[in-house]
Amino acid sequence: MTINKIRQKHPLIHCITNYVVANFTANGLLAIGASPVMADEVSEVEEMTSIANGLLINIGTLNQSKVPAMLVAGKAANKHGVPVVLDPVGVGATSYRRQVIQDLLQQVQFKLIRCNEGELAAIAGVAWQSKGVDSGQGNIDTISVAREVAEKYGTIVIVTGATDIVTDGTVVKKVSGGHERMTHVTGSGCLLSALCTAALAVEGEPVANLASLLQTYKKIAEDAERNSTYIGSFQVEIVNGLEKYSKG
Repeated sequence: MTINKIRQKHPLIHCITNYVVANFTANGLLAIGASPVMADEVSEVEEMTSIANGLLINIGTLNQSKVPAMLVAGKAANKHGVPVVLDPVGVGATSYRRQVIQDLLQQVQFKLIRCNEGELAAIAGVAWQSKGVDSGQGNIDTISVAREVAEKYGTIVIVTGATDIVTDGTVVKKVSGGHERMTHVTGSGCLLSALCTAALAVEGEPVANLASLLQTYKKIAEDAERNSTYIGSFQVEIVNGLEKYSKG
């Protein structure tokens, strides 16, 4: 499994992420044997990225100082051959978020975009009713649009939902399973983006590695539901499951 490979490599994952999920993300990465670093000061991100094995850019809590740091870190990652993952949290919610994502996509080459259906629609310019940072409502041909976005930006696209979609524009993989309760835990998707960043740091074919990781994450959600009663313990079981499967 991909998650075992991550533990064996112990990659350093540089996360420029949002303050709502930073602790959960860091603990999730630690649980699989990765080393998280949360650095978003523009004066140091270039140096930090140059020694990392992967870079995550998550726009959940944007501000005027963080965006330049994202651009500097992304360009540094491209220069040093470090894979970059984009999590366009709530991109359809405001014009500012849409502009930031367009700037990032124009100036940084991403290895992966990890999003939900609403975020995919916003990136593709397809009509969708956004609801803050939640997926919202709409109707699109998810696989077709995901392939178009992957081809346009030369990247892999993961669209998470009841059935996850992974595509590089040519190959398409579907991953089913999991539990709806994951949507009730703040940061479960953001953590997944960080895990995907770690997955891109290990050997093997990227789409296959990512699909394997998504399947494991679905199993972890199912186990967490069986082993918990309330949402607080469900969240703890996610981290427990990450450690369990990475050692299995």
